[in-house]
Amino acid sequence: MMQHRYHINVFWYPDDDCWIADVPDLKPCSAHGDTPSEAIAEAEIAIELWLETAKEKGFDIPPPRYRPAIYAAA
Repeated sequence: MMQHRYHINVFWYPDDDCWIADVPDLKPCSAHGDTPSEAIAEAEIAIELWLETAKEKGFDIPPPRYRPAIYAAA
């Protein structure tokens, strides 16, 4: 598995009764799972596939930029 530096947000989504792992820098790139760990593992696969597809199609690949608000500079 390729190493990346993209942030993954993980949250519970009651409408679907599952955990969601969203990658804000790669639209649309997300995954879901029964546990937070499962959702993250699925997101890692989704990121790899997203990047692979972008490279094959010649699309721009955005740099990892997203930072949660807790890390925002004042």
